[in-house]
Amino acid sequence: MLDGAELNPYLFTFMDTRIAIFQKKEIRKTLHNNEWWFVITDVVAALTDSVDPQGYLKDMRKRDPDLSGAFKGGGQFAPPLALEFDTLGGRQKLNCWNTEGIFRLIQSIPSPKAEPFKRWMAKVGYERVQEIEDPELATKRTRALYKAKGYSDDWIEKRMRSIAIRDELTDEWKKRGVREQIEYSILTAEISKAAFDMTPSEYAKIKGLKRENLRDHMNDLELIFSMLGEAATTEITRTRDSRGFPENKKSAREGGTISGNARRELEQKTGRRVVSRENYLAITQSTRKTKRLNRS
Repeated sequence: MLDGAELNPYLFTFMDTRIAIFQKKEIRKTLHNNEWWFVITDVVAALTDSVDPQGYLKDMRKRDPDLSGAFKGGGQFAPPLALEFDTLGGRQKLNCWNTEGIFRLIQSIPSPKAEPFKRWMAKVGYERVQEIEDPELATKRTRALYKAKGYSDDWIEKRMRSIAIRDELTDEWKKRGVREQIEYSILTAEISKAAFDMTPSEYAKIKGLKRENLRDHMNDLELIFSMLGEAATTEITRTRDSRGFPENKKSAREGGTISGNARRELEQKTGRRVVSRENYLAITQSTRKTKRLNRS
């Protein structure tokens, strides 16, 4: 998923605005059901330089029946939606598609300008196959991505461990009858409320986050108490042999409480809150900048 972040430095730059920069051309986008949707004709215009992107799109659909079927919601693709935008002509509805749909659209564009993106998609697909064959590759690439973003080695170690603990917990939930995504979200919220006295969405709001990953913006202590809550929940779930959503919800609350009690004891001893309004990466970058200035 794009998640409002930079997808590929050559092709896309996504910012916290309603505009995406695609091949140095603007693509209008909007959030719908917590997912980015992009104006289809903007993408076509950016990759073809067509003076009539709507007509170009109609010709594409005639040439590619599968693409036309995807527009109607055929197969695994969600169909395009008419979403509202402010335009020079006033408020108008424009046809938009989500990330997966836009990727499918680009596959059908014969323009040379689409080739770099197609090659990138092929490379991503190949890397995904490699990771399925050798899961350790995915871990290495995740580490490299965090390193490239400026995170410290110590923080990366904690973050990777938190990912492993989270995966272990969700695997346990799956074995024990937790099926729906909404149930996973509720159980996660139960742990968070007991550990930090707030849900993940409330936590993200305190840090000023929108769609960013909350844990990628936690400091060391926040990550540690998150891990404690989830590791404790896994242990309680196994010991009690919790089955189904109601039982797992109780175990999640109790696992989070163990972390919450430890957090409150630390706060009492230090006189400082564990939960921070700042995100860890911003603090790290600020520290590095100060060090560079001191050396100069």
